[in-house]
Amino acid sequence: MNTKDLMNWGEFKAQLTKNEEATLQFQYADDKWVDASYHITEIKQAPITSVDCGGVMNAWTEVIVQLWEPQTGDSERAMTVGKALSIVALVEKSLPLNPSGVVKIEFGNSEFDTRQMYPGELILEGESLIVNLIPDATQCKAIGRGGSCGTNDKGEECCAPVQEEESKSEMVNLATVQSCTPGSGCC
Repeated sequence: MNTKDLMNWGEFKAQLTKNEEATLQFQYADDKWVDASYHITEIKQAPITSVDCGGVMNAWTEVIVQLWEPQTGDSERAMTVGKALSIVALVEKSLPLNPSGVVKIEFGNSEFDTRQMYPGELILEGESLIVNLIPDATQCKAIGRGGSCGTNDKGEECCAPVQEEESKSEMVNLATVQSCTPGSGCC
């Protein structure tokens, strides 16, 4: 997944700001919603620096919004976007968030292992702003650039596309082949 195609913090916050009166809901799978009693427990900013398998250094920033579901719901309605923005304002007093940072939503509950997901689309439906979450995926950045990775001990590229070998067919004259008999071990 190319991080350039993902929603950044500036875009995400702008969408929230346009809909301050709406309730804020998160859908993490088909017909699976973060419970309305969720809390935003923290917002993290993570600068990432890595070297991929092709030897190229990569750097980007992630802004991670962590959601927590209490074991017993204490609210029948999701928080408003305005309330979420007040938490963002409190965070940004101490930690200015990079507007170009890739947004991730971190969530898990007893039925869904904790993971980080991307906001796919934000949909205003009635009085709710729904954030549809999409899963994160691993990727080979070298192949994504049209290149290849490093090589293994045989000098072969570890992530190069697999090339199928041509199958060779051999013509056999069945008239000259002896037939197989039971117990002869030929088949």
